Amino acid sequence: MSSQVSTSRGLHPPGKLGFESPHVWPLTAPTGQAEAGRGDDQDVRLLSVAWNQDCGCFAAGTSNGFRIFNCEPFKETFRRDLKSGGFGIVEMLFRCNILALVGGGSNVQYPPNKVMIWDDHQSRCIGEFAFRSDVRAVKLAKDYIVIVLERKIYVYNFTDLKLLYQIDTLSNPKGLCCLSHHSNTSVLACPGVHQGQVRVEHFGLKMTKTIPAHDSHISCMALTMDGLLLATASTKGTLIRIFNTMDGTRLQEVRRGLDKAEIYSIALSPNVQWLAVSSDKGTVHIFSLRVRVAGEDAINEQRTLEGPRMDHQNSSSSIDPLIQTNIGSNASSSLSFMRGILPKYFSSEWSFAQFHLPEVTRYIVAFGAQSTVMMVGLDGSFYRCSFDQVNGGQMLQKEYFRFLKSDSPPFRTSAS
Repeated sequence: MSSQVSTSRGLHPPGKLGFESPHVWPLTAPTGQAEAGRGDDQDVRLLSVAWNQDCGCFAAGTSNGFRIFNCEPFKETFRRDLKSGGFGIVEMLFRCNILALVGGGSNVQYPPNKVMIWDDHQSRCIGEFAFRSDVRAVKLAKDYIVIVLERKIYVYNFTDLKLLYQIDTLSNPKGLCCLSHHSNTSVLACPGVHQGQVRVEHFGLKMTKTIPAHDSHISCMALTMDGLLLATASTKGTLIRIFNTMDGTRLQEVRRGLDKAEIYSIALSPNVQWLAVSSDKGTVHIFSLRVRVAGEDAINEQRTLEGPRMDHQNSSSSIDPLIQTNIGSNASSSLSFMRGILPKYFSSEWSFAQFHLPEVTRYIVAFGAQSTVMMVGLDGSFYRCSFDQVNGGQMLQKEYFRFLKSDSPPFRTSAS
């Protein structure tokens, strides 16, 4: 699968952090056909929703442009309305002015096989990638642009758009792919070339790890911010497994339920204490993780986005001791002596807290501040709920917003 890349005076490191105010940049759309004002949303169709890298914002691709929303406090901070169509993929780079856009809906100017790198500070396209098949997903990091096709992943250098890696995958219609977002680790996870397999690339360490995660096809995955832990689910949707990406060790297994389900999204909390899962069953499950990182507070202070990059000469031996499994109390420990007698599902760990949502649409989840979980629905809804870290149980709804009143069925989500 070949690609074509065009640039406009090259790409430069992302500039001033934006999206704090819609007045920072002129409201000129990528096509030059911006519609002024905040018109009626009755005919607007929501095509996609995607968190930014720290889940402080999310982007909504619509049938006539895109919009950016801040999560806390919740508000729309920026939008571009177009006459010529919308975008099926809108990927943010933290809160800066660089976005990746892929046409969607009735947008005829930007077809679904092209990726446009848009600099909203300059109100122009600064790079464009064209492929022979539709783009399934785009992921951005400070150093990389990752473009996912159905059977191939291309990794480009963000500075000069040079192709760095080509990765073959099994058929990947959902565009599953995850990136780490700490500057001292560069990790990518994606489906492998065999069913149930995950391929992990440690770019800084120049190391590839293949993890046999499930017997069935992979349906969802998520990395921690540093890329050292990976959570996966299969098309069965009953179990979520957590792995050490350095050596492929399975650290924990949690159970969403007994019946088959489609997992919509997985989120890992920044402190690696909690895992959230949304599915077509209409329930968001929160699980307590037994995985702990040694010296976690000290490490987190060092692993800031501006911190030093990992030495390429490092080996896995310097990172492995940081990851361990806490063998303290959990939902299944009291039954451990009967594992040879009870059915297998008794040895899996069940959810700690739950929240029930309408089963009418897809929701993607993320952790917020102070034991809160956020859910964004493809029906244009936003929920914020809190959970009791000691007793668990039913979560408490704190906020609800309908950010886009659209009755049309949308079709794409992105969780990382």
